[in-house]
Amino acid sequence: MMKAKEIMTKDVVTVSGSATVADAVKLLKDKGLRALIVEPRYAGDPYGMVTETDVVYKVAAHGHDPKKMYVYEIMTKPCIVVNPDLGAEYVARLFSNTRIRRAPVIQNGLLGIISISDIL
Repeated sequence: MMKAKEIMTKDVVTVSGSATVADAVKLLKDKGLRALIVEPRYAGDPYGMVTETDVVYKVAAHGHDPKKMYVYEIMTKPCIVVNPDLGAEYVARLFSNTRIRRAPVIQNGLLGIISISDIL
């Protein structure tokens, strides 16, 4: 069975929780991504995630100014994380049960990101 570490995307783009939503949107656009991992603020702080959907539903839909809102206001934190040795089948089940589309792969730090499209 394929493991998370074999199918994950290793090139992960991170953002600070204190970045503006406008900065995050620029990063998403420039890199052609749908989600960014939010960096922990200190050792032991959990990772977070901010997605395109967060921007649409929590910022744009309410007419908020993305230059005046911060990533920490709209991110999911802590987010669900995946162990690199977890089998793809279990990752798929986790995604299905929690209705998420992607998660960071973490073991003593950030190794990658895994999404539904990696599994398929």
